Amino acid sequence: MNGNSLRRALLVSIVFMTIFLPHKTSADWAYSFVVWDGYVYVLSDEEVEVNQIDNEIGAVTKYSDIEGTYSGNFSNSYASGTKYFSIKDISTDEVIAIEDPKGHYYKANREGEYASSGSTDSLTENNSSPPVESSNVNLTLVIFLLALFPIIALGSYLIARRPHER
Repeated sequence: MNGNSLRRALLVSIVFMTIFLPHKTSADWAYSFVVWDGYVYVLSDEEVEVNQIDNEIGAVTKYSDIEGTYSGNFSNSYASGTKYFSIKDISTDEVIAIEDPKGHYYKANREGEYASSGSTDSLTENNSSPPVESSNVNLTLVIFLLALFPIIALGSYLIARRPHER
């Protein structure tokens, strides 16, 4: 194997790693939301005036940007501790208000029931680590296998450069 062969093997390895390694760096949620009392509330940009805020009704207990089904008052946008409020003269069956870190309140419209019950990958109140997905195991295996290509190419190159014994 000569220098051109080594370069070719390394180029092929790089191409394989570029094509086959997943490029996902964060969750791919369809929209930003919070979960309260077993229902999904989709966040909006519509601000609620302070004088329209009624009672505090809850807070985010779990935050994750990794797709999955989680228990509690979960959010894919707001950190744990972010407060939920009812809005005067509007039922919480329709809308709630979310207080952002700057003290502004935004409407969140109820979308439907949140399917967290019976999920095998739900977080519990005592376990704050995200669920382990099989894709993480697969990713590790793919990285390991792809790392072997340059090692094999280098080994082949070094063996080819040794003087042949006769």
